[in-house]
Amino acid sequence: MTAPGLPLSVLDQSPTAAGVEQSRAIRDTIDMAAHCERLGYKRFWVSEHHGSENIVGSAPEILIAAMATRTRRIRLGSAGVMLPHYSPLKVAEQFRVLEAIAPGRIDLGVGRAPGGDGRVAWALNPSGDQAVERFPANVRDLVAWTSDKPLVEGHPLASVRVTPRTPGAPEVFVLGSSDYGPQVAAYLGLPFCFATFINEQGTEQALEIYRRYYQPSERHPEPVAMACVFALAADTDDEARRVFASRARSRHNRDLGVRAPLLPPEEALAGASAAELARADQLAARAFLGDGPSCAARLRAFAEKAGLQELAILTHAFHVEDRKRSFEILAREFSLPAEPPRAA
Repeated sequence: MTAPGLPLSVLDQSPTAAGVEQSRAIRDTIDMAAHCERLGYKRFWVSEHHGSENIVGSAPEILIAAMATRTRRIRLGSAGVMLPHYSPLKVAEQFRVLEAIAPGRIDLGVGRAPGGDGRVAWALNPSGDQAVERFPANVRDLVAWTSDKPLVEGHPLASVRVTPRTPGAPEVFVLGSSDYGPQVAAYLGLPFCFATFINEQGTEQALEIYRRYYQPSERHPEPVAMACVFALAADTDDEARRVFASRARSRHNRDLGVRAPLLPPEEALAGASAAELARADQLAARAFLGDGPSCAARLRAFAEKAGLQELAILTHAFHVEDRKRSFEILAREFSLPAEPPRAA
């Protein structure tokens, strides 16, 4: 059962819009973090993608530092750092610095996906295939280094310490869209977030595996289950469907191997074939889409069925104001603890 007052969080991927410079997407993400803090969202996470024309948040650790200067309360984090590209020690150092910048507000979500194609993954780390195989051990070491705990007995790097020292430690999450991530999270006693927006059908099985095999840890004696879904709320169902056209076209393009910026809703499905319109209808039916009450009701039903402690929302729209409006509507429907307006 979900607790009353289900917390909502946000995943922002820095999506690009046609005709708008890519750097604007980064600045929009920073602005969105401050906006969502005012609305009462619990966390604001940013993703890591490489070599993409439609999602340009390639350095979450830098984005988190920038967002920390614009916010005071909301937790900030990665969803996630693609760990096979990097040394666990370097990631631990980055996030200990972030913890020093924003004490008690830093989340470190890690995944093993490449966040790009094979050429980009090789360019980031030619030994990435070996790092993928070491993912569970690397997460284990990362947790120790971020929390200033000793590595496992006999570890060849047991004498290595990470600075800066901080009173607290980032909260580490494992992310996944298959049955692999929940097994790692369960074995290490870590919170787990399933990417339902990637694999709609796999949520129930992944969370069942996570809970069944969970091994309590000092920081998390009980499993902490989250999921991230695509949701878009508007003032009316028709308006939500209109705004969603940009996302529908983007998903269709991705199926064809084209990762292009979002098109305006009016252009997204102009001249679409019957098959393309049917695909858009199918995507809309699977998304959490509609006016405030209907969108919120579907989200609550999903969270209740999955037994989630928290729900993360991903929203793409051509106009950033449509994304902001969606988050405002959902914050109202879920009675999030909004901040009072700040003095000018």
